[in-house]
Amino acid sequence: MTSTATTIDLKTLSGQLRLKVLELYNMAHAGHIGCSLSCLDLMLATLILRKQPEDTFILSKGHAAAALYVCLNHLGEISDEELQTFYKNGTTLPAHPAPNKHRGIPFATGSLGHGLPIGSGIAHANKLLGNSNFVYVLMSDGETNEGTTWEAAHYALQQGLDNLVVLIDKNGLQGFGQTAEVFGDTADVAKWQAIGFDVVEADGHNVEALLVQLDTLRLQANGKPKVVIAHTVKGKGVSYMENRLEWHYLPMTADLYEQARADVHNRYFTA
Repeated sequence: MTSTATTIDLKTLSGQLRLKVLELYNMAHAGHIGCSLSCLDLMLATLILRKQPEDTFILSKGHAAAALYVCLNHLGEISDEELQTFYKNGTTLPAHPAPNKHRGIPFATGSLGHGLPIGSGIAHANKLLGNSNFVYVLMSDGETNEGTTWEAAHYALQQGLDNLVVLIDKNGLQGFGQTAEVFGDTADVAKWQAIGFDVVEADGHNVEALLVQLDTLRLQANGKPKVVIAHTVKGKGVSYMENRLEWHYLPMTADLYEQARADVHNRYFTA
């Protein structure tokens, strides 16, 4: 897919999208900022730059909804005016994605563990229909604790769904602590390789490298579903949010919002 994003610097685009995320959460005085910033570059690589029109993208970690909304806004699927209704009464852009309003949001998500079962079903349907459409499911590393995730993974293996790509946002934090300490590291390369997935490790903030890796996976028609374990930083781009559990929840004060904007400008818009 050719996008206007290919004509501008990727670092600048990542910064622009971050500023939009921060603006939405500041306007709504809401939380879930850190998790949106950790997966934004994965969405940039997958949804904006490499998504074919017929492909399906599912944000399984639905609490990062603002990141999805700003990406769909960049693609023209959500207008600037509608974006400003985020979190407000009557909006089509609530705290977790709601279906049936925007083409890029096919299912309601946010109850973790549902995205991969849905994505596996769509990928299987694509196989039965004989088309070449891919399905991309973006999950959190904490979400790999869920039993439904592993049931869906084994289903994908049994059905040979090599048109399914799982993107794991491995920022190391979940709602109540370090992911590795809460339930163990279930976003581990060895575990996914052991059950039969094609596994790629990635820097989840290196968009150019992600593009290459995603293109390579797309060409591997070997009967194996794929997983990209992307190492990310919760709150990426804002110094006081990075790797801090509390920014899974907290809203920003006016002063913290200005500091966050300044951090993004310093990191993404300077040489």
